[in-house]
Amino acid sequence: MQETLTHVPSCADDYDPTSLSIELARERIQQALQPIADQETLSLRQCLNRVVASVIHSPRQVPAHTNSAMDGYAIAGSDLPDNDNASKIFDIIGTALAGSPFTSDCQSGQAIRIMTGAVIPQGCDTVIMQEHVEVLAGKRVKIAGGHQKGQNVRPAGEDVDTGDTVLKPGRQITPADMGILASLGISEIRVFRRPRVAFFSTGDELCSVGETLQQGQIYDSNRYSLYGMLQRLGVEILDMGIVPDDPDAMHTALTSASHMADVVITSGGVSVGEADYIKTTLEALGDIHFWKVSMKPGRPLTFGKINQAHFFGLPGNPVSVMVTFYQFVQPALHYLASGKTHYPMTLTANCTSRLKKRPGRFEFQRGIYQQAKNGQLVVSKTGEQGSGILRSMSQANCFILLPVESQGAEPGETVEIQPFEGFI
Repeated sequence: MQETLTHVPSCADDYDPTSLSIELARERIQQALQPIADQETLSLRQCLNRVVASVIHSPRQVPAHTNSAMDGYAIAGSDLPDNDNASKIFDIIGTALAGSPFTSDCQSGQAIRIMTGAVIPQGCDTVIMQEHVEVLAGKRVKIAGGHQKGQNVRPAGEDVDTGDTVLKPGRQITPADMGILASLGISEIRVFRRPRVAFFSTGDELCSVGETLQQGQIYDSNRYSLYGMLQRLGVEILDMGIVPDDPDAMHTALTSASHMADVVITSGGVSVGEADYIKTTLEALGDIHFWKVSMKPGRPLTFGKINQAHFFGLPGNPVSVMVTFYQFVQPALHYLASGKTHYPMTLTANCTSRLKKRPGRFEFQRGIYQQAKNGQLVVSKTGEQGSGILRSMSQANCFILLPVESQGAEPGETVEIQPFEGFI
């Protein structure tokens, strides 16, 4: 009689009925999150990429005065020549500079030399560009027909009017936002506190950069990838180093991290090996919402909660760490910081490589996309796609998305891609 073995689904299998779909995993993460409500007041120069906490109304108009959009001559629009073939001569009675306005009234038949940004003088409502006039002797200027009343004039409040809503809560502040706030004289604003993220790697085989490798050891690359990805997000980072494969050490590290941070991230130790303690420790300390996702690379992904901290247990392979971070952790941190759901942008591209895949789970292959001479986007894979080949991420500028049912792609087929620019 032939002996049968009980088969437990592994990371090498294309289908695992116990794994969540990517969509369901994202939904469960979203349901567990609450945006950070703590606020602080910062000076304007500290606010780049921070999230606005309270509505900001304009205290004044921008521009503050009706002003000239051009260097030229300010006149009354009613004084313009009657038709396109006519012309008129005006007496130049003064000059208006930005910051130094002309303070007298301008009468009919008179013009004011005016510079860009200068306040429009009383009696004027039109500016003729200096290139469109003929300057005559005796402080006079000749203006031909073909002009319109009100041209080249910027009204007060054209950009922002008093009382306008300038920024709303949840807005991540850009350099342009900083410029607008400065133009309004606003020097401080209320922003939400940044998410605090504690992270560490697990494994007796890991060694920190700068240390001497012993036999069987490898340098810990995951902490550096994670640090870089977190730094780009502008979160508050707590690097807790490397934790050995020891249940007590894991318990202590997770407990300490959960008291310090809003989010705890680990890499490694979430599989089913005898020395993988993350899952069992998390079960003892907190709650597990899920621990496998139907994707490649990155199936052994754990999400749960320890005390008040959300927990992401990422796989140990370097590429899996980055894929799961971008697809799950980054959107979660964005939501905690702003209260807004944000997932990376996707585009379609013509594939120039043969992509191998078996149906059963969603795959994120690494690719290089560019614009062809005909304007179409094309993409090719970055060679071997193993989850331990970090070079496939370093060389790539996008993910090639292959759905669960996909059997890969042939050259010339259209595929969906996620540009890495969408992660920044």
